[in-house]
Formats: sequence, structure tokens, C-alpha cells
Amino acid sequence: MPLVRHVRAPSASPRDLYIPSMHNRPPLKPGKVSPKLPVPAHIRKPPYADRGDFPPWADRSQVHGEEGKRRMRASGRLAARVLEFAGSLVRPGVTTDEIDKAVHAMIIENGAYPSPLNYGKFPKSVCTSVNECVCHGIPDDRPLEAGDIVNIDVTVFLDGYHGDTSRMFFVEWEASGPLYHINIADKHKYGVIRDYVGHGVGQSFHSHPTIFHYKNSQPGVMQLGETFTIEPMIVQGATKCDTWRDNWTVVTKDRGLAAQFEHTLLITEGGAEILTKLE
Repeated sequence: MPLVRHVRAPSASPRDLYIPSMHNRPPLKPGKVSPKLPVPAHIRKPPYADRGDFPPWADRSQVHGEEGKRRMRASGRLAARVLEFAGSLVRPGVTTDEIDKAVHAMIIENGAYPSPLNYGKFPKSVCTSVNECVCHGIPDDRPLEAGDIVNIDVTVFLDGYHGDTSRMFFVEWEASGPLYHINIADKHKYGVIRDYVGHGVGQSFHSHPTIFHYKNSQPGVMQLGETFTIEPMIVQGATKCDTWRDNWTVVTKDRGLAAQFEHTLLITEGGAEILTKLE
């Protein structure tokens, strides 16, 4: 697969680019996790939804015909709308559990299933990764605080297809930034996480190909009609991570802040179509 080198975000003001230092805040700790939310019987579910298993990644790329492309575009549009709504809820005093409940309700109202729910027994409908949490943060009762940063990762399963997207928010104001290139991460000595990658997405939540977000010489050729995610994770310090006892929450070992953006892409004759870009 050709090297993926950048992710685009909106232009930013100096205030938007404020980054707290690594240790001027208390460490993130597990909060209380409420029971998982119910899903109505009429909602179409992915195969793992009832069993709570952790399905192996499909070993083939997900390449779509015209009907599959249509459904992927629909799931991507819904994921983008849900993420925009989730971000509008970010403010001091709001808990990530409250965000999860609102996201769950919106997804269900639109006839879709929240893909993270019960995937490998993940207990919530969205991932919320605060401050030094790199990924897979479980929503809980910790209130967001002014100056926190949070990644909200939304995936919806609509009409048999997953749409997957995430982005960063500052608590009190939305996080945004210019075009980030991996060479800039190198220049400023930010770490690029290697243990977590982008992936094929479609009828399966995760599949081949594996998308690395650092310079590499791995083989691979993109195919017309193929869909996959690009989701680089940049950290303020070293890239070594710990996983909490919940077996999901990944945090930087040195408590450096972490940031991530994600889109689902479709390869077309004209290039890459961003399916999760808000219209």
C-alpha cells in the first residue's frame, strides 16, 4: 500500500492550536461505566452484536460494486453527521457517558447500529479518548474539564455497511488544525503510534489492508472500489503505551497528550473520495 502521509483538518487560529504541557494536569483514571444501552429488535445488527465476540480481521480488501458504494456513502454520511452532533455536546461538566447516550440515540433513530457496541464486548456505542488516551476510551462518568482534549470515534452499521470516522475536540472550543504531515511530526519530535493502524472497512468492521501511518516500505496496491480508513495517532512524547485492565483503553506511558483524526475513503477513477466528510 502506498505511504499515507497526511490528514487534512480545517485551518486554525492561535487559540485553537494551544496545547497544554504534558504534566500540568492529573492523570486520567477509570470512571464508572454505566450498563450498555439496548438496541431495538428491528435494527439490523452486525454478526458480533449479540455474541460479543472479537471477529478476526477479514483477510481480503473490501471492494464494492455500485450498490455497495451507494451503501458505503450512506453509512459514511451518517457517521459524519453523528460525529458533528457529538462534538456539539463537548463542554466542561458534560460526561463522556452523556455523549455516548446521545450518540446511541441518534444512530438508532436513523435506523443504524452503533458498531463499537459489544464488539469484543466493548460496552459502549462510541469511543471517547481524553487527553493521554490514544484510542478506545470507554465513556464513563468523568466530567470533561476546561482544557481537556477528546477524540470522539464514531462508527455506524447502516444497511449492512460500516462507516468509520473520528476527530479531536478541545473542551470549550473545537480543536482544529492545518494540514499535518508525518515529516512535521518528525520535525517537532511528536511520536507516531505504530501499534494501531487504519484498516479496510465495509461489510466487515475491520479487514485487510493494514494502513500504516509512518514511513514504510510495505507492499500493497489500492483497488478501484476499495474502502479503508486513514486514522493517524500523534502523541506529544514517546510512543510507548499501556492498556488498562478493561482491555480497551490505551494511554501513553509518559502521559503525553494524544491526538487522532479519521476518515473512511473510497478509491475511485478520480482518486480518493472521502465518505465521512461532512456535507
